[in-house]
Amino acid sequence: MNVSPHILVVDDEPDIALLVRDILQDEGFTVSVARDAAEAREARRARRPDLILLDIWLPDTDGITLLEEWAHRSHLDTPVVMMSGHGTIETAVEATRLGAFDFIEKPLSTPKLLLSVHRALETAKLRQENVGLRRESDLPPEPIGRSQLMEELRQRIRRIAQHDAPVLITGETGCGKDVCAHYLHAVSARSGGPFVRMPVDAGGKRDTSVVLFGSEERSELVFGCLEQANGGTLFLPNLLDLDPSVQSRLLGALRQGAFLRIGGHEPVRFDARVVAATSRDPTAALAAGEFRHDLFYHLNVLPLHVPALRDHREDVPELLAFHMESFASRESLGYRRFTVGAQNRLRNHDWPGNVLELKNLVHRLVILGGGGDIDQTEVEVALGGIHEPAPGTRPQGSELSLKEAREQFEREYLVHHIEALGGNISRVAARVGLERTHLYRKLKSLGIEPKRSPSKR
Repeated sequence: MNVSPHILVVDDEPDIALLVRDILQDEGFTVSVARDAAEAREARRARRPDLILLDIWLPDTDGITLLEEWAHRSHLDTPVVMMSGHGTIETAVEATRLGAFDFIEKPLSTPKLLLSVHRALETAKLRQENVGLRRESDLPPEPIGRSQLMEELRQRIRRIAQHDAPVLITGETGCGKDVCAHYLHAVSARSGGPFVRMPVDAGGKRDTSVVLFGSEERSELVFGCLEQANGGTLFLPNLLDLDPSVQSRLLGALRQGAFLRIGGHEPVRFDARVVAATSRDPTAALAAGEFRHDLFYHLNVLPLHVPALRDHREDVPELLAFHMESFASRESLGYRRFTVGAQNRLRNHDWPGNVLELKNLVHRLVILGGGGDIDQTEVEVALGGIHEPAPGTRPQGSELSLKEAREQFEREYLVHHIEALGGNISRVAARVGLERTHLYRKLKSLGIEPKRSPSKR
């Protein structure tokens, strides 16, 4: 079930504050009221609001100063609508500069108030969705494929979506676990709420804890992913890589429906559906003591396995067409068609990196190709099977064996990504569609010394 948006009304005039509360509650919103800046700070600390209606004139601190304080400390992660009966153009301009969404005058008009509230909430929702999809802006709306395996996968997701229990998605790297998580959210009763994907590049266990649970140290309030996902879905993409201390805190939060922010003393309640995923073998991680059994069984209520691409090769042509259209449209690149021979060659490829490898291959072909149809020879070059001919010459094959040619291509390909990503092996692994441990073995076999990424300061 969806959680109604929570609105914090900050106004020192009781009649106005209660009137606004009643109007908003009639619209189905959850409303809290604060009479001054001190109460507003405490109300915001106790529960993250989805929107703040903030009066300019308060008895202890004026609204502009409070707005500036919040904007400085948390980059104003909640939309704010300013209210005033004695506002000036200069005040409105200053509020807008600090990040206020709107400025409405008293006496309040109910239609204008509700219009501003709905617009602010919709804009915040769109902004959250854009942040979540920025890294995967070409994410398909559902798992692609007409094969029986993919149809069964979509049906299973739709069945799971009818319930609110935790979900654990398993499958090889690059098989489409992110797509399945998004689709699960989209067809669930929580689709009107946020979809929050926990970042995977936190710089250590403390950073990971702050990202997940938030912080209220040194009078600075940071809302973590758990709070941001309230009313929606929280996606944990690399579950088995969580630090043991983070695992313990997460288990407590899931059991109690509440948690403490880092440095906090009062529990914060949350209501979010948790969807976790892993490319690693859970059995091995549990046996090695790398992951808590109780947390694993708490999250593995509704298991969902995503098949490897080699198990539904008949979907390769549809995937090729989707990603070609996506790149051609999103990056204004010319659309290129795969010949039947090229499609057949790719249907027979093993795809160790699954759909992510296919997507990267299409991207490489559409950027580096010379236009026209993509034939089997160009596909072989992109896969590393034969050398690309020198400019002005016709393809004559290769003097190297197929194994040697593939290794040469892999060596050049991986060195390029290592240099482009500053030696960050985790990001390289994600980019090329390999598990980090598999990537290290591959680098060693190819004689590549991985560079260390610059340490964070």
